Amino acid sequence: MSPFLELREKTIVVFGVANRKSVAYHIGRVLSDVGARVVYVVRTPERRQQVSKLVADAPIYVCDVEHEQQIERVRDEIAQHHAPLHGLVHSIAFAEYEEGIKPFHETTKREFLRAVDISCFSLLAIARAFESLLANDASVVTISISTTRMASENYGYMAPVKAALDSSLAFLAKSFSRFSQVRFNAVAPGLLKTSASAGIPGYVDSYLYAEQVIPRKRAVTTQEAANVAAFLLSPRSSGINAQQIIVDAGMSINYFDREIVTKATR
Repeated sequence: MSPFLELREKTIVVFGVANRKSVAYHIGRVLSDVGARVVYVVRTPERRQQVSKLVADAPIYVCDVEHEQQIERVRDEIAQHHAPLHGLVHSIAFAEYEEGIKPFHETTKREFLRAVDISCFSLLAIARAFESLLANDASVVTISISTTRMASENYGYMAPVKAALDSSLAFLAKSFSRFSQVRFNAVAPGLLKTSASAGIPGYVDSYLYAEQVIPRKRAVTTQEAANVAAFLLSPRSSGINAQQIIVDAGMSINYFDREIVTKATR
């Protein structure tokens, strides 16, 4: 009997590992554990050296997705050794928080468009570049957030950017359906404890609050998000396309928990 996820010997390219806390790293580890061949793509040569210490002998390539010629180059490099590809993971996001928290309407055009380029358009650019390498029934998974309608002041303009990413799934799925069965989905976790999130002003307080709102009183783990990503990459999720799978441990049903309301109104 074959393992449930049916990913053994399947080749998956994972974009976006930065360190041991990265969602992409946890996804890669789950995939390796079930026998998939994982190919990593990181942003810089320095990061490749760092990540090489975490992923043993797995191949690692370099690509800064702000530059489309680099996406095309890494596509060609991967094509030489790893095609066909049965899955792609897009775990890439960027926003500038160096100036701290400021009102949304004070976001500059440069800040917003750069965040859209790196966090959203890069999915489209990668999908287009890798189209010819993808197996007919490949799965593409990106990492979103559990809600883009919660106006969290410290997350700022990244929520509208993630909303654009979520919307892109439907259009990519439709475009690829003209010639393949490639699927596009997102894992949409609640607040996670990652190195990237640690750089968001006020994030720790929001994370601690989320733990109180979640019915089990324990935050979503990066491993839990990675497990869902592995499922979406597998043939077992073949009926799921153009969707965001929310992984928030029930946080969204519990904002009016009696204890929390009592504390807020005391």
